[in-house]
Amino acid sequence: MSDISLAPGRRLAEIRQQQGLSQRRVAELSGLTHSAISTIEQDKVSPAVGTLQKLLKVYGLSLSEFFSEPVQPDRPKVVIEANELIDIGSQGVSLRLIHNGSPERTLAMMLETYEPGATTEKIRHQGEEIGTLLEGEITLTVDGQRYQLRAGQSYVIDTGHPHSFNNTSAQPCRIVSAHTPTTF
Repeated sequence: MSDISLAPGRRLAEIRQQQGLSQRRVAELSGLTHSAISTIEQDKVSPAVGTLQKLLKVYGLSLSEFFSEPVQPDRPKVVIEANELIDIGSQGVSLRLIHNGSPERTLAMMLETYEPGATTEKIRHQGEEIGTLLEGEITLTVDGQRYQLRAGQSYVIDTGHPHSFNNTSAQPCRIVSAHTPTTF
């Protein structure tokens, strides 16, 4: 796998080149435009999670594999420090993945922060997700159905259905969530 210290666009370009694919071929396979691929690889824009998922699907990688350090063959970490969480969000959405390096994990957790006005595009992946709002409010949309949630409330969704999160409030929203599989 590529060097985790590279910027995301540069890492995507490196992975594409390692797999012997042209930008045009990746555009065809992902459903994105050639110019979008080029702009992302030059790190002129940070791709949204859904866009990144489309690219990584072409490369046979999950989000967590793309953002994780290479798995150590030794014993997985038990305690993960706050600065070791892997942020896979962008554009006012922080999705901090808790990962200890164990390939046997069957459950993954994230600490999510949605700034006022932040929204995710509709995403969809096999598995399920549960979460609890620690503070703030969020609108969760699943299959076109909107749910207004506030601090203290929880949700359970089948992530095989298109879903998105939107913070229309003036305050940040913080969520702790867990999902399966670990490689969405």
